[in-house]
Amino acid sequence: MMLPTHALSGMALALPLVLVAPEFAPLALVAGLFGGVFPDLDMYVGHRKTLHFPVYYSALAVVAAAVAVLIPSGATVAVAVFLIGAALHCVSDIFGSGLELRPWEGTSDRAVYDHYRGTWIPPRQLVRYDGAPADLLLSLSLSVPLLYTLEGAFRWIVIGTLVVAVTYTAVRRHLADLAATVVRWLPIGVRPYVPERYLEDLGSETGTTAR
Repeated sequence: MMLPTHALSGMALALPLVLVAPEFAPLALVAGLFGGVFPDLDMYVGHRKTLHFPVYYSALAVVAAAVAVLIPSGATVAVAVFLIGAALHCVSDIFGSGLELRPWEGTSDRAVYDHYRGTWIPPRQLVRYDGAPADLLLSLSLSVPLLYTLEGAFRWIVIGTLVVAVTYTAVRRHLADLAATVVRWLPIGVRPYVPERYLEDLGSETGTTAR
């Protein structure tokens, strides 16, 4: 799923606190936002493996949530929401596409790496690829309660995230061709540092598979 969907998912986790514990809501919204996007900081360094921990984030989130309930404070609530957001990100990626330059082709069997079992979890493709119309619909659906509930800066964050989501969806398929074109012009010495998925076209042209 695309980053805007993850960001909105993380923020949505904090919405119940607006009603039951409004004093923690602003911090929880920020924590949810960062938790939702944090795993994708590995985008160009072992994507969906380096910072994606579907099992460990989930286990830590359960413990952190229990601590936050028993000892409610800004810190405990923020840590719990952050970890739940990160866990939700990693688990939801399983229901998207695999790691490939053009994920709508469905040729990859790698969705998220499971460090606990030491293996890749295959994609379920309920959302065919990041930036798919279904992905945008999910972002729009998540934004409705957020826009209804939030005010001020947080509302503008949601609006800005939606703008990014709509724009990304509009250009998503073209980005794959653009990336493949750019990689062709990169010096040979730079290519070992480029994620494998961007080298797929080069591999097919030379009759080899990018590793």
